[in-house]
Amino acid sequence: MSSTQAEQSMMDLIDLFHKYTGSDDMIDKPGLQKMMKENFPNFLSACEKKGIDYLSDVFEKKHKNKDGLMDFSEFLSLLGGIANDYHKQSHGAEPCSGGGQ
Repeated sequence: MSSTQAEQSMMDLIDLFHKYTGSDDMIDKPGLQKMMKENFPNFLSACEKKGIDYLSDVFEKKHKNKDGLMDFSEFLSLLGGIANDYHKQSHGAEPCSGGGQ
């Protein structure tokens, strides 16, 4: 049985997470910054144009337990904020309008 588009999208998010994790299945701050730069350059560029250094504190904002590593649920929270920003754009908002943080 083949996957639906939604199921494949979920698997793609898991694959994205695993691409930047260590053997402990967690992302550290440098790994998260690399993931953002490689996968969300347009979002980051839009933030820079508005004078927002999105990467400077996103790890601390989305990383709840302060162990220096981001787990999958924290990663999903980060992606949810970015998705919210893109959703706002679909309704006419400017990129990096605050939904990403």
